[in-house]
Amino acid sequence: MDRHVQLLGILWICMGGLLLLVGFVSFLLFFGISFLPDVEAEGSLVLRLIALFGGGFFLLFALPKLVAGFGLLKRQEWARILTLVLSFFSLLNIPLGTALAIYSFVILTKEESIRLFQRPQKT
Repeated sequence: MDRHVQLLGILWICMGGLLLLVGFVSFLLFFGISFLPDVEAEGSLVLRLIALFGGGFFLLFALPKLVAGFGLLKRQEWARILTLVLSFFSLLNIPLGTALAIYSFVILTKEESIRLFQRPQKT
């Protein structure tokens, strides 16, 4: 089960990295288009705002996935709970998000994985 949890951490980091890449490319695309000579001043401003808010939007959704992935690699209990919450919201992200969410639900709700995340009790 330890390998499955490690793989989940890596996959969530990859999903967050993919979102960061999409956000960065969309930012560069819209920001770059705003400098074309045929674009009016108002259009240029709108394109720059779209680039800024669009990139921020993707960053907002990528950061929790990255944090959850790194937390899973460190076997933190809060990361298991965060991943389950993110998995619920990723169910509608067809096909990759759905597959990762189902895999996360299957692995992280098993009793064996729950024990992996629990800290040893001091007596």
